[in-house]
Amino acid sequence: MQISKFNSNSPFVHTYSIVARDPITGEMGVGVQSHYFSVGSVVSWGESGVGVVATQSFVNKSFGLRGLELLKQGKTPQEAVDILLSDDDGRDVRQVSILDVKGKVATCTGSKCIKYAGHFKGDNFSVQANLMLSDKVWPKMAEAYEKHKTLPLPDRIIRSMEAAEIVGGDIRGKQSAALLIVKGDPVENKWEDPLIDIRVEDHNEPLKELDRLLKLWRAYNHLDKGDQEFEKGNINEAFEEYNTARKMFPDDLEMKYWTAVTLANHQKLDEALPLFKEIFKKDNNWRILTERLPETDLLNVKKEEIDKILSLK
Repeated sequence: MQISKFNSNSPFVHTYSIVARDPITGEMGVGVQSHYFSVGSVVSWGESGVGVVATQSFVNKSFGLRGLELLKQGKTPQEAVDILLSDDDGRDVRQVSILDVKGKVATCTGSKCIKYAGHFKGDNFSVQANLMLSDKVWPKMAEAYEKHKTLPLPDRIIRSMEAAEIVGGDIRGKQSAALLIVKGDPVENKWEDPLIDIRVEDHNEPLKELDRLLKLWRAYNHLDKGDQEFEKGNINEAFEEYNTARKMFPDDLEMKYWTAVTLANHQKLDEALPLFKEIFKKDNNWRILTERLPETDLLNVKKEEIDKILSLK
């Protein structure tokens, strides 16, 4: 059965993207932006310990999972691309790129992809684009990616996509963007894969929003690490993580609130009270939530301490 048969219902995801691997960490990623709703749900595919796939233009979505499965069977990225296109009647309008854990990459731009369309393969990465305003998009993406070698992989990917916009990007404009990062080694628990999966479904400035969400992801990651350090009894390390998170997003009430709760639970009420006060002043619903926490054992303090927290003005 030819599940890759071309038909007019193929999603028209004309876009630019990048697949890349960090040779130091082994992490692999896909970055994509398009004037198309929820581009990340169509173009980006990846699995830790296996590789990543970007499938676009007149998209054959099966290329994502099938491409990864071929890598797991021991096929090279080029062999995988060749197999995917071999029985695809729409091969001339496809654009696909596959990268594996060794950094090998294969990319194909169909002869009938809407111009400007093309790709560039570099060391541990490739950039590909179709329906672009100019033919400068993918060279600029490659240039930017290679320029920012000192940045972590997610940031390098975003810088590469920002470069596409400088020379016009998608001829139709901007709408959605996505960032997918997987690990170089297989993960023991499948639910922990991918490492990062951030999507901007519909936005006037999707890349700026994607960059903001990546920073927010990192801030919450520090918050989670703080909780883990507390569980181990590493109080100073925990507060260092909490403070790092709060400095990244000083106006985020969620971060402040759970930091305050943790402080109170570890006999540091004097440090927690100013945070509670600031939070309650901005949104009284957090005070109502605080009243409910003791019954679920999430706030374990004496009654007089609860009263002191709730009486803050």
